[in-house]
Amino acid sequence: MGQTDPASFRFSVAPMMDYTDRHFRVLMRQITRRSLLYTEMVVAQALHHARREPGASGPGGRLERLLGFDPVEKPLALQVGGDDPALLAEAAQLAADWGYDEINLNVGCPSEKVQKGRFGACLMAEPDQVARCVTAMADACPLPVTVKHRIGIDDRDSYAELLAFVDAVAAAGAQRFAVHARKAWLEGLDPKQNRTIPPLRYDIVHQLKRDRAGLTIELNGGLESLESCLTHLEQLDGAMVGRAAYAHPLQWAAVDQRVFADTSRPPASASHVVRGLIPYAEQWRSRGERLWPIARHLVHVVEGVNGARRWRQQLTQAAGDRQAGAEVLEAAARALEERGY
Repeated sequence: MGQTDPASFRFSVAPMMDYTDRHFRVLMRQITRRSLLYTEMVVAQALHHARREPGASGPGGRLERLLGFDPVEKPLALQVGGDDPALLAEAAQLAADWGYDEINLNVGCPSEKVQKGRFGACLMAEPDQVARCVTAMADACPLPVTVKHRIGIDDRDSYAELLAFVDAVAAAGAQRFAVHARKAWLEGLDPKQNRTIPPLRYDIVHQLKRDRAGLTIELNGGLESLESCLTHLEQLDGAMVGRAAYAHPLQWAAVDQRVFADTSRPPASASHVVRGLIPYAEQWRSRGERLWPIARHLVHVVEGVNGARRWRQQLTQAAGDRQAGAEVLEAAARALEERGY
């Protein structure tokens, strides 16, 4: 049995390269304690090589940089990319050893670089290979194995093909399907365009849930508000939010109350988020690391209020100093508290 809170996937923050690093995940934990968070995609082959380097698991070691996280981030899923069952089985075992709550296979990224590695969205054309990968991962560790994928690729976008893919992967042991409700064009569109140009087809994801009621289906793609998520949750098992969570983090401050019926604490304010990061920042700086990788994620926490632009400028300038420490966040939090934010 896996370790994930059975309800945590009701709302999750999608894996996003260059965004959902360990620092942003700690930030999101100031906003929601209950939601499932994801790492950025980690390539299975990179983990294979990293674990063989001297000191790989220690602070600053390559494996620690790829897999390390703070316990406050849990429940947490490791997303991996790859097409080799043996390497993915190794990644799954590492995920269990490092204390992750689940492991997720990326079958949705359309980037040219990922395609050259023969994984990501292009694997939707090879459901049997994905099934072999999922079986290997499930056999290698006790964690839930989940899959994030598109509704189709290129001209292989019929509903029958989607069903065949899901059926094959479910039979192999996948426990949940995070479905990005857009097809992917592997040629002609870059990853950014693939997030916006192919039309959203929520109806297909809803149909998939109706036709495969016994499977756990969550929706990803274009979810911009909590109200929209709640509407889809009336028929689906989960809602996964991507860039809207990064660009407007406080927009999701009521997730625990409204999705998980958890009223143990009030929705977070901007000052609460910043102040909550101080202990983590102190620990991070004690390792000799810079403050900026943490502070860079805070620029979207304050928006639409008087003085927000000036606050962001001051924070960016102060946190950019190589010697900056947690006192920068203390000053930033105090400035927000003085304004009632």
